[in-house]
Amino acid sequence: MEKRRCFGDGEGKEFYAKYHDEEWGKPVYDDRHLFEMLCLEGAQAGLSWETILKRRDGYKKNFKNFDPTKVSLMTDTELEKLILNPEVIRNRLKIYSVRKNALVFLSIQKEFGSFSNYLWNFVDNKPIINKFNSFKEVPVSTTISDAISKDLKKRGMSFVGSTIIYAYMQAVGLVNDHLTTCPSH
Repeated sequence: MEKRRCFGDGEGKEFYAKYHDEEWGKPVYDDRHLFEMLCLEGAQAGLSWETILKRRDGYKKNFKNFDPTKVSLMTDTELEKLILNPEVIRNRLKIYSVRKNALVFLSIQKEFGSFSNYLWNFVDNKPIINKFNSFKEVPVSTTISDAISKDLKKRGMSFVGSTIIYAYMQAVGLVNDHLTTCPSH
């Protein structure tokens, strides 16, 4: 049987194929990258992942390369300017949530030594490798994404519902949902 990547095939989708091949499902332990992906997943709410990937560089530029300390210090004036900036999703709640979530992120780092320690604890510090044959089998949320979502919300984060958190888990490799027919499985 010929192996095909899960997504990203097709003309004009090279950026999506690169994301699939180099990032999706690969374990991430770097706090800055974990913060970046959390922000991007939150921005995706109600939109396609392709839309967010196309704006990723704009997000990096406008949100201080996702340095949570620098983002936590962004002023209302800086955030308000972003509402008119086409390099990011121009949704006031999503834009302000990045700063709000940075503050909680820093609090979690302080409590657990790193956000990575906090996050990976939910999966006993090892990726969950699923064996799905079709995306119809892949859940949109799990009891683990429910638990992470509930805890992050309790701590004060927003745009961290269970479905967003499950996509985040896939993005940062807590769970590997590459299909069994994919070379990256």
